[in-house]
Amino acid sequence: MTLIKLMYEFMKTGLFSVGGGLATLPFLYAISDKTNWFTHSDIADMIAVAESTPGPIGVNMSTFAGFKTSGVIGGVLASFALALPSVIIILIIAKFLNKFKDNPLVERTFYGLRPASIAMITAAGLNVAKVALIDLDAFSISHNLNDLFIYKAIVLGVIIFIAQRRFKVHPVLLIAFAAIAGIIFKF
Repeated sequence: MTLIKLMYEFMKTGLFSVGGGLATLPFLYAISDKTNWFTHSDIADMIAVAESTPGPIGVNMSTFAGFKTSGVIGGVLASFALALPSVIIILIIAKFLNKFKDNPLVERTFYGLRPASIAMITAAGLNVAKVALIDLDAFSISHNLNDLFIYKAIVLGVIIFIAQRRFKVHPVLLIAFAAIAGIIFKF
């Protein structure tokens, strides 16, 4: 029964996560809240793994989530379920797109989907930032503002952001640097 529910949840995610792999994050948070198959902290780990492995991030995250839930078969089925709606939709769209590509209604529809995608990705990014940069448990115990923030993670994030945006350091080097920093500084 878990495998069927897993496939259903990831087919739903694949069908409605417009905007790419990061747009799957709000759905992963919803699955986490509803099923307890994985935690919000696990999602942050999924992002780290998915971003550092080849392939589409959404598929990588679904594989990780499925594996965490039901082992290898769960990973395979979650990935398949996530991709299936897109494959079906793209086959249908490809059949009709040439006929309607200059239609103003189609153009406006795609224009309207862009802000929705950005909003979902931003909301998911803020959830990830909360898990990676803020320690609510430590703060709730001490009520000390210094315990609220994970300063090492914030500094690492700023360094990587600057290295990527300003100096165009290759993502593979940044991932390796972050992994080494995590080991050394015990994140």
